Amino acid sequence: MIFTAFFRALGQLGDRRFRRVVFLGFLLALALLFGTYALFLQLIWWLSPDQINLPVIGPITGMHTLLGWTSVLLMIGLSVFLMVPVASAFTGIFLEDVADAVEDRHYPQLPPATPLSLAEGLRQSVNFLGVVIAANLGALLVYPFLGPGIPLLFWAMNGFLLGREYFSLVALRRLPPVEVKAMRRRNRWTLWAAGALMAAPLTVPILNLLVPVLGVATFTHLYHQLASAGH
Repeated sequence: MIFTAFFRALGQLGDRRFRRVVFLGFLLALALLFGTYALFLQLIWWLSPDQINLPVIGPITGMHTLLGWTSVLLMIGLSVFLMVPVASAFTGIFLEDVADAVEDRHYPQLPPATPLSLAEGLRQSVNFLGVVIAANLGALLVYPFLGPGIPLLFWAMNGFLLGREYFSLVALRRLPPVEVKAMRRRNRWTLWAAGALMAAPLTVPILNLLVPVLGVATFTHLYHQLASAGH
């Protein structure tokens, strides 16, 4: 069921509406990361002196430049873990475009879905963004002690978060919140596994930028499959 949903979503990547959401999600995520970096760099300049005095060596200048370049490397490293979760959160704003594209092509017999309001979509996205960033920043503290187990924690944690969020966003278009919660509980392991499938390519450059759209499309298929099977 999961792989059927995934390959159907993969087969629709050329859709114009899919490409638009990928582009917008990437631009918004990039803007947020650059904005965060600019604030972080400004904070460094405010809080650190440009010159320090070391015993024996004496005064050393240019600390702002050194710290600035160090912060660039830090931001590049953080973007590996945060770029796509941020893009995923922004994708929630454009959920309707992806889900509608999937349903128009594969489920034309369905009645129109009840779209999430802009305010609700934004609220869901902001909440998800906060949870994902907090979880991934917290995981950064644990990663140094895991060695080869780092990918497993990354996939498991982000798989759970992505599975829960994508399914909820898709299902809320056709079911009331109480039914969505019950359906999510009944299928929690399936949703976690599907989320882990989405989380696996998160660390692959370029490919990871497609994850948000693939996730929404895959979970749109998965929702309809589960619903038709009475799950």
